[in-house]
Amino acid sequence: MSVTTKPIFASDFGTSYYKFGPWWLMKTGPDMVENRGYFPRISKLSAEVRGIKSREVVVGNEVTEYLESKADLSRLYYPMRNGIVERGDERGWKVIKELVRYGLLKYHPGRTDSTGVPFHGFFVVASLAAQAPTYMYERLFEIHKEVNAEEGGGLVRAVTIIPQPLAVAIAEKAVTCVVVEAGHGNTQITPISRDVIKAALIPLNRGGSDSDRIAAQILKDLGYSDLAREEKFVRIFKESVGLLPLDVDKAISWAKDHPSALQSVFRIPGTTVEVDMGDKAWQRFLIGEFFFNPGHEIFESYYSRGFTPPKDTLVGGEVIPGDVSLAEAIREAISKTPVELQSSIVRHIILSGGAFNWQVPKGLEGIATDSPTKLKVMMKSVGLETDPKMVSDPQFSVWRGAIVYGLAVGEGIKWDWGKMEGWFYVE
Repeated sequence: MSVTTKPIFASDFGTSYYKFGPWWLMKTGPDMVENRGYFPRISKLSAEVRGIKSREVVVGNEVTEYLESKADLSRLYYPMRNGIVERGDERGWKVIKELVRYGLLKYHPGRTDSTGVPFHGFFVVASLAAQAPTYMYERLFEIHKEVNAEEGGGLVRAVTIIPQPLAVAIAEKAVTCVVVEAGHGNTQITPISRDVIKAALIPLNRGGSDSDRIAAQILKDLGYSDLAREEKFVRIFKESVGLLPLDVDKAISWAKDHPSALQSVFRIPGTTVEVDMGDKAWQRFLIGEFFFNPGHEIFESYYSRGFTPPKDTLVGGEVIPGDVSLAEAIREAISKTPVELQSSIVRHIILSGGAFNWQVPKGLEGIATDSPTKLKVMMKSVGLETDPKMVSDPQFSVWRGAIVYGLAVGEGIKWDWGKMEGWFYVE
């Protein structure tokens, strides 16, 4: 590793995963750990006896080693369920601080790099949700400054922050577009014309976690209530079983008419668990549909039993219903942009994020589909002809865009709170 170029380190604070790493990982992709922390109850004395380092909060892959029982799952803390950490959420900020420390220390080359060139600290580009309030920027700057000081300096030289959808647009070299960044806890529908058009931004309280929720409800209805309480298992189940239907009514009708054509028994990889869906295998299509259109009438039977739709979103005094279809929400965001921009923006809809990562199993072509095809059909139903494109690397496009952005911003550009850009120097 050589620091002949500006030493950029990018951090993408997703609602489910924290993706991080220096610029030299551009070809292979970033490192990744769950965006969570564990607050162990083990005492300092007990830790010393057992040879375990006593810590208030544990992050990264070590979290698994600290879990002792299912009851311990309540000590797991996910600070960015919807992309926002509340100002007074001290537990959440402690997790974020330790994730920052974890990532930077893992890749810090020391006082000199492997070629003997002096290293003076990373230029960190942090990616946050587009709707992140100013206090989150302030707190993140403070955290990097604190971590740098606590580790003896030389870890971080400067920090900047970029909205996640803008990072996607940069990675895709798109100037005028709509970026739909769908993570675990939220979906950011973001019209962009050189920069984010904030007045048109619609952040939905909906993401991959909602597909998890309907997957958990399906597990409960099948008689697997214990498994439905384990978030990580539910996510594995969703990824193994979930399908995105081109037309949910037709897909369900087809599945019921061809019961042997749809796999119904699943052994979950890496576990001892087998789930048998029996004649309910058609419910696999509900897992994908719920993210795209939770207002479909097929979900009414779930709502009548107490299952809740995604939460409404308040945008500039206007309530965006939680069960709005994704196509209707995108149409609404586009309608908030200047008329002369709309035709250009409509032509370039970019999909990014793990919530769009749906596959079509062999033999289900035309019944199941991928996200761009699904959204193209849905957009036509609301009167807009468009051909959405999926980024080549949906999970890591934000991180890659952040690296490109960091390399492009000159070292002499200081942070400007009016423009919300530039470098915040920590030393």
